[in-house]
Amino acid sequence: MNFAPLPSVDAASVPAGGLVLDVREDDEWAAGHVEGALHIPIGDFVARFGEVTEAVADGRRAYVMCRVGGRSAQVTQYLVQQGIDAVNIDGGMQAWDTAGRPMVTDSGNPAFVL
Repeated sequence: MNFAPLPSVDAASVPAGGLVLDVREDDEWAAGHVEGALHIPIGDFVARFGEVTEAVADGRRAYVMCRVGGRSAQVTQYLVQQGIDAVNIDGGMQAWDTAGRPMVTDSGNPAFVL
């Protein structure tokens, strides 16, 4: 069987205001995340899939992120198989941080990648 290459993008290329889907765990999210991102931990993903379809209903592209890109690659592959325009963020939050992209916390503490 032949698989198409997984669509991916580097962190610096994610447009401001793009729909970032963060599939990391709650503690990783709490340490620092992209403002406005949709947080659905990978373990909850199938149960909360409706939230994703709602978020992309207008044809928006989903930029999928985890810490380094492994979990998000699995989710991106699943979304693409469902016909959703999704791309994996290469290098995940670590690359996002390295690229100097902004991160926030819900607590107001300085954001970091856990």
